[in-house]
Amino acid sequence: MIRTAEAAGFDAVIADNNTADFYNPKVIRSTMGSIYRVRLASCKDIREAQELSRQNGVTVYAAHLKGEALYDEISYSAKAAILIGNESRGLSDEAAQLSDMLIRIPMKGQTESLNAATAAAILMYESRPR
Repeated sequence: MIRTAEAAGFDAVIADNNTADFYNPKVIRSTMGSIYRVRLASCKDIREAQELSRQNGVTVYAAHLKGEALYDEISYSAKAAILIGNESRGLSDEAAQLSDMLIRIPMKGQTESLNAATAAAILMYESRPR
């Protein structure tokens, strides 16, 4: 997701303690150098991450299966953060409640959800700074 964030024009990635370590050798390798060009912030939990976003004037959008808005039908603020949940559990209720807007990617067929990296890529490109 760090490499995708850079490619889509995002300048920072914030992660809480429940995600992979930014400096894990596999993470570093997978970013193909983006890890050195994108600002990274680690927070103890989602509440701290969202507070950091708000302090910087960032609107927080949360990818959620019960999102009230389709991801491609809203106008994103110039400073946007996209919350992506855990692969197995999705976004926590707390994270959803703390966000400014719940958004969703519509699913066709019998697919219930996308993996986190795919959802992140779709949402980052749709909301990217232009």
